[in-house]
Amino acid sequence: MRTRTPRKRPSGLWDSPVEPPDADSAQPRFERTAFQQLVEESIDSLPLKFRKLLENVAVLVEDFPSPETMRDMNLRSPYQLFGLYHGIPLDKRGSYYGNVPPDVVVIYQKPIERACATEEEIREQVSDTVIHEVGHFFGFGEAELRAVEREVRRKRNPS
Repeated sequence: MRTRTPRKRPSGLWDSPVEPPDADSAQPRFERTAFQQLVEESIDSLPLKFRKLLENVAVLVEDFPSPETMRDMNLRSPYQLFGLYHGIPLDKRGSYYGNVPPDVVVIYQKPIERACATEEEIREQVSDTVIHEVGHFFGFGEAELRAVEREVRRKRNPS
């Protein structure tokens, strides 16, 4: 699961439940294909030893989490969730595991775009979200993933 409070919170946005805006009122900063390209680049930038193990995983881009996902995760706003992993983590699979549908990583475009002030921040947040959700595929917990994210950000901005 990838939830995150944006750096700059628009006033009132999280004060009450919010439905996703209609498509006309929330224009993405990236066309869908360009955003999907950012996601693909983030996956391609993962270390080879991890990419080799990413089998039977579908990576999707959607605008927002579904109402069911929001309800299941007790989210008040569709902007709270940047990504989500659905599946059985690699470290939890036994000999019984096989002939199953792919695990799924979903990256939510509009919450990421809304939380970021610049295209560079969007690129970085997509990368962070992909790392986080792929980390769940490998069985990492939230605390471990937060540590990985801090290290990635430190390397990205060494100042």
